[in-house]
Amino acid sequence: MDISYIINELGEDREQYFNAIAPPIIQTSNFAFRKMDDLRQAFADEYSTYLYSRGLNPTVEILRKKLAALDGAEDALVFNSGAAAIFAAVLANVQSGDHIVSVDKPYTWAQRMFNHILPRFKVTTTYIDGRDIEQFERAILPNTKVIYLESPNSWDYALQDLRAVAALAKAAGIVTICDNSYCTPLYQQPVLLGIDLVLQSATKYISGHSDVVAGVLSGSRERMAKIFNSEYLNTGSGIQPFNAWLLIRGLRTLPMRLSHISATTTKLVAFLKQCPEVAEVIFPFDPDFPQYELARQQMSGACGLLTIVLSTTSLNAIQRFCEGLRHISMAVSWGGHESLIVPKCAGMPAGQFNPANREHRMIRLYVGQEEPDYLISDLKQALDGMHG
Repeated sequence: MDISYIINELGEDREQYFNAIAPPIIQTSNFAFRKMDDLRQAFADEYSTYLYSRGLNPTVEILRKKLAALDGAEDALVFNSGAAAIFAAVLANVQSGDHIVSVDKPYTWAQRMFNHILPRFKVTTTYIDGRDIEQFERAILPNTKVIYLESPNSWDYALQDLRAVAALAKAAGIVTICDNSYCTPLYQQPVLLGIDLVLQSATKYISGHSDVVAGVLSGSRERMAKIFNSEYLNTGSGIQPFNAWLLIRGLRTLPMRLSHISATTTKLVAFLKQCPEVAEVIFPFDPDFPQYELARQQMSGACGLLTIVLSTTSLNAIQRFCEGLRHISMAVSWGGHESLIVPKCAGMPAGQFNPANREHRMIRLYVGQEEPDYLISDLKQALDGMHG
């Protein structure tokens, strides 16, 4: 299916709403029925009709169709956060006594679910280095039901060989779940590589404007229906119509935004690799990246998230760099119009900073919609000012 058709036309039955180019926001909580048989059918199968906007809603339906098609999936559900999509995907596929294999250091709220919520129900998790397929093979137990992936992850961009992991899991009857927030479906389609459930934070590139929090989960219609009728409806975690409309709007410019961000990122990587204040640049499409060949095989782009490791061993110098930036803000998340940084050491008490620990000197940089020279100039003056 052509991406231009998906973004501009799919799901948009304009003759149903006055031939308006932009779809309406159906801001309603419920839907009326003239015949009791129709209401009875809606109660029996809420996944097939409009009954209550906690479930299906026409504006959300347009978005679902587009997002599923972009992922190469049969269907998709849209949640009010990426964390909600993770929670539903995992919870739908485990029972008491089950086991999960997860890549090491997944997204914070996935890890907290594995470490603090699921153990209350006797669900255990084994963390592995997902770069090595043999580690998956060794970690699988008779009660393993889920393999949780994040490729690339959002700090050192470790990848998993998605096709190989999917084949291994299918042979053992294990459900695979992959967080695809880094790439978006424009630059990676895990479903087409054999992954069962694919999720992403739509807060980021899908929105593109830093004004919506949302999550997407894609897969077969059978799996989506199962989740819809249980975890989705029971937790009331579906997205609201207005936010769905904003995401539809964000999709209109997604290819153009990613193209500009990717081109700018390439220039920033080249600049940063020449800076003596930068010990290392970590970016999946940099030829020096350890998994560069795999990145090129299963990703068609790498967007705008990269990490630098500063050369300094001084926490004060790191702080001066971060606070010295004039145009790049210090904030979490990524994917919006604005460039951002997050220092790894901000996530720990200052007294725990260890200059010998490479991770403590990491700065994650998100490249936004600004022009390359504008960002390079800001980075240069902040790097120059590190030493006081």
